[in-house]
Amino acid sequence: MTSYVYHYSPLETESSSSMTTQTLQPVLVLLSYGLHQAEKGFNALPGSAVLLRYIRESHRNDPGRTLLEVLLALFAVWTVFQSRRRAAREARNFVKLTEQEVDDLVDEWTPEPLVPELSQAALTAWSKTPIIVGPASSRPRVTNALIDPSLALTPSNPALDPSVLANAKTKEVINLASFNFTLAPSSSSSSSSSGSSSVSSASSAVLITSTGASSNSTSSPKGTAEQPLPGTETAINTLRKYGLGSCGPPGFYGTIDVHLELEKNIASFLGTESAIIYSQGFSTASSVIPAFCKRGDVIVADRGVNFVIQKGLQLSRSTIRWYDHNSLRGPSSSSSPASPSSLVGVLEQLEKEFKRKKTPLTRRFIVTEGLFADSGSLTDLPVLLSIAKRFKYRIILDESFSIGTLGRTGRGLTELYNVPAEEVDMIIGSLANTMSSAGGFCAGSKVMCEHQRINSTSFVFSAALPALLATAASETISGFTRHPEMFTALQENVRAVRAILAGMDTLEIVSHSVSPLVHLAIKAPSSATLSPETRSSNSGAGAGAGKSNANSIIPRDAPVYDVQKEEGLLQEVVDEALLQGVLITRAKRLYGDQDDKQPLGQEWRVARPTIRLAVSSVLTKKECEKAAGVIKNAWIKVMNKRR
Repeated sequence: MTSYVYHYSPLETESSSSMTTQTLQPVLVLLSYGLHQAEKGFNALPGSAVLLRYIRESHRNDPGRTLLEVLLALFAVWTVFQSRRRAAREARNFVKLTEQEVDDLVDEWTPEPLVPELSQAALTAWSKTPIIVGPASSRPRVTNALIDPSLALTPSNPALDPSVLANAKTKEVINLASFNFTLAPSSSSSSSSSGSSSVSSASSAVLITSTGASSNSTSSPKGTAEQPLPGTETAINTLRKYGLGSCGPPGFYGTIDVHLELEKNIASFLGTESAIIYSQGFSTASSVIPAFCKRGDVIVADRGVNFVIQKGLQLSRSTIRWYDHNSLRGPSSSSSPASPSSLVGVLEQLEKEFKRKKTPLTRRFIVTEGLFADSGSLTDLPVLLSIAKRFKYRIILDESFSIGTLGRTGRGLTELYNVPAEEVDMIIGSLANTMSSAGGFCAGSKVMCEHQRINSTSFVFSAALPALLATAASETISGFTRHPEMFTALQENVRAVRAILAGMDTLEIVSHSVSPLVHLAIKAPSSATLSPETRSSNSGAGAGAGKSNANSIIPRDAPVYDVQKEEGLLQEVVDEALLQGVLITRAKRLYGDQDDKQPLGQEWRVARPTIRLAVSSVLTKKECEKAAGVIKNAWIKVMNKRR
């Protein structure tokens, strides 16, 4: 057998190679041309050179990063195609219903109620809510189920019929529930005429105006002709000129001349360099505090601050430390060491902590109230300023209730203690409580105010204050300066009310002696079932006798109140006083229901149940004494029943 072996010559190998190259040459030329055109088009894009330089430098410094970015790009492409395939598969498995089947399912579906049905106790409480019929004033006419039993709500009739309300019995009462602290005399009415100085009505009452707007007229206690409130004509002219609402946020078509004028009036009235206004009082503190305090900053706050400030502290995400309510130094003797739970004690502990941890310098603030809304107590401003200067902290002072009520001309805590307002870094407040308007303000240095115009969330994103309300606030400030005698009359009425209520064995006035917000609490120990119990141990308390944990708003050995029982007794006092012709209210909290997993609800602490009186200079001294006597008799009657 003969075998044949074929040997390739070098010439044949080169020939085969050249044929392959000639075959692929058009493809290579096409690819080269395409890459060239793609590169040319990419280079024509703006910023392409920067992107190419970034890719080259990134690959040169970290080749692994280039690989990771390529993998991420491939994963993104795979995800897009995978989602399309998944949608196609689900479409194939989707059960198509006929129109009749869809209609049957809709007919069988029963939606869940948006809110649970009210219990009988809740319906009873709503039935007792006072309804102001007609203009709101210091002597309004009110009605509820206690005055007219036909207004009682039941499970079968959970809503009030307006036709029944129109014919309901009403009762004229002395109003100590609304924030009607002062009223400047009108040019068309004598100084003795009664009226409402505030647009806001009682927190426990519903306003039903049947004879006109509550801010346009005032009812006389003797039933004389109604007179317009001061500034009514100016407010009407503003409404006709600017309309009702604003066009947008203050930084975007929202700011007009009356806003700038109000800011100037507030700064001039308080004696600060500048001021800024907000469209909502609630959002003032919750915008000012986060505008300056960020994560890592330190805030030292009073444990008695109100709900609005608590929300501002929460939004700031800062490191928060708490000191006992109104405890600045602790012992009365200045030579004694400061209490660990006082403001000085907490600041000293923070200084030691900063030195031990070598904490970098951060922004540090002290946040408190001038006149505390939840208790009526006052802050010792001179002592607070001296402590802040010693430890180099800035002060944010809430004077929502002190400005317009305290001081010779209503300038608040700074005037009461004869302290220049410029020494307080930031003064915040509400225009709704004492200035016959709505919204809030922050007064301080020009740098502080200008910073808020671009960093405060409410100022940037919320609609501006309506021009009508800005004018109303300016008119009220003008009335403060023209008629300072209002504040003298207000303090006389406060003293008259306290004189009648003082000395009762079951009643404790927890407010300061000059506070027009008078909080009445059940004195402990007035009954074994109502005495505040002292906690034997507190999870929020730190180690060491008498020392509270500065990280918790709950102090050590905090009293425990039977909130449900005490509020029930206080509500009985409110109802009894209403039947005798005096409108008052309980201090309301945002607690959760008893069955909720969080019984505190939105509150951070359990506040002492109280009845809140808002004393007014509009009433005469005799009327205040009469109202205080009615409250005293109602209190004694309810407490004697319990005994």
